[in-house]
Amino acid sequence: MMYLGIIGIGELVLVTIMLIVILPTILALIDILKNEFTGNNKIAWLLVVLFTSFIGAILYFIIGRKQKLSNTND
Repeated sequence: MMYLGIIGIGELVLVTIMLIVILPTILALIDILKNEFTGNNKIAWLLVVLFTSFIGAILYFIIGRKQKLSNTND
């Protein structure tokens, strides 16, 4: 519980777990939007990450990053 702005250990653990789950999804979405892909791969990966959240983000980092077109800005 939160009393007078003091965060309990339960809330701290919950926020930490939420960040661990949400952060890869946000990073994957940013990476997908910044880069070019062949065909409809960009849309496909956006949908995979949006609808499957953490699992989709992990799949993107394992499989999808290899499908990006070469970019000299990276």
